[in-house]
Amino acid sequence: MTEPAVLPGAAAEDLWDNAPCGYLSARLDGTIVRVNATLLNWLGYRAEELAGRRFSDLLTAGGRLYHETHYAPLLRMQSEVREIALDLVAADGTRLPVLVNSTLRAGPDGVTGIRTTVFDARDRRAYERELLRTREEADRERERLTRLSRTLQETLLPPGLPDVPGLRAAGYYRAAPTEMIGGDFYDLFPLSPGRWAFFIGDVCGKGAEAAVLTSLARYTLRAAAVQEPDPGSVLRTLNAVLLQDYRAPEGRFCTVLFGLLEPDGDGFRVELAAGGHPPALRIAADGTVHPMDTPGGRLLGVFPDACVTTAVARLAPGEALFLYTDGLIEARDARGALVGEGRLASVASGFAGLDADAIVDRLGRLLSDLDEGVTDDTAALVLTVPR
Repeated sequence: MTEPAVLPGAAAEDLWDNAPCGYLSARLDGTIVRVNATLLNWLGYRAEELAGRRFSDLLTAGGRLYHETHYAPLLRMQSEVREIALDLVAADGTRLPVLVNSTLRAGPDGVTGIRTTVFDARDRRAYERELLRTREEADRERERLTRLSRTLQETLLPPGLPDVPGLRAAGYYRAAPTEMIGGDFYDLFPLSPGRWAFFIGDVCGKGAEAAVLTSLARYTLRAAAVQEPDPGSVLRTLNAVLLQDYRAPEGRFCTVLFGLLEPDGDGFRVELAAGGHPPALRIAADGTVHPMDTPGGRLLGVFPDACVTTAVARLAPGEALFLYTDGLIEARDARGALVGEGRLASVASGFAGLDADAIVDRLGRLLSDLDEGVTDDTAALVLTVPR
């Protein structure tokens, strides 16, 4: 085995003095004994100008405070400190960002001094500043996009619901934990004296494409409701418009529940049509929950011959009609279990006897309790007939 080469004294001295990093030797009290040429050149000092001064004298005011409260105590306890970011003050008053490593120098009689290695951190500090600037710009842009998305999202929902004599109505919307625009929507509006239309829907996907499809669906439903005689015809019109006038990306579709309300004695007659949407729940005064099943309804905007199914019910005093989007039944509890339609029906039975605003309030608390388990936009429309 070849013995490792030993540098002659002059070569070792040159390597120490002209190393690519700064070297500094000091006594235990921090008094500087020796500084290599590299560090002297960085700081613009001569060797005799630093002899007898303390290392902490080269630091900024904040650096001296940190040295006394953290750096020096940590060095005494651990015998070394590594990668400490400090600023040294040069002879001309400028600051030199550095990373400092120090170790206690041990001899036969115990600890005799401190060895310190200093690395120029100007490039690193500049990189960190640039990284911070870029991050701040990204945060500002994210905040701007969030405000824009929130504003656009608000335009896709009605600012308020109209007063319907003998009926209470309330809408609910909770955005998913994402900055992108969602595609859940609902509405309630008059068609003629004694006749109102309502709907709730969900567009697959998020972002600008979802917003475009949501806007088209909402305004098409409103326009078609004026012309078409029944809810099924309204949804078939929407399906035709989506296929003819909108070229959605593959996999982008829409589900909708559309209904008509007409006074029926002390209650309301409800006629409902579904295009692939979860069924509405009719909550009786005694807490019994009756899904308004519309099996077989197809997604809208996918097939030319969309199958639309309908259901008819009477909403009596003390009863509620609860419409929702799938973000609610796809939410999960703390154990990861889905809410699902069965569990939702159980929760909905507790809404019996409450008015629309109270039901929406209960729904909001439920989703707040689920917290991170709610990963999609959630919308609901609640209609109740007072006793």
